[in-house]
Amino acid sequence: MASLPVYRWRLAPEGLATFRQLRALGLRPAGQPVVAQLERPRRRREPLVAYLYRIDLARPVRPMTPAKRAALAKANAARRICPQCGRDAGYRIPTSLGMCVPCADAPAQAA
Repeated sequence: MASLPVYRWRLAPEGLATFRQLRALGLRPAGQPVVAQLERPRRRREPLVAYLYRIDLARPVRPMTPAKRAALAKANAARRICPQCGRDAGYRIPTSLGMCVPCADAPAQAA
């Protein structure tokens, strides 16, 4: 098994991009394999790693259909409803709390 070429931060050759860079260009990897790896060194920890894809093999991002847009809106709306009080919190409820912040703080204030 051949290993991937590793480039240091900001030293990747032209024609390669990370997933986020492809998205910024309106592209997607389209099933192509990872061709290289980018490493950003950090102090006292392992380096951050990003995978690189070829830009010339990338394809345009699929357009958002009305059905996908409606499904995404419905899923986001469901994440805003507090299961404890049933109100729309106005933000996505954190999974760490499992309820809106006022409901999470209520038992702490009563004690």
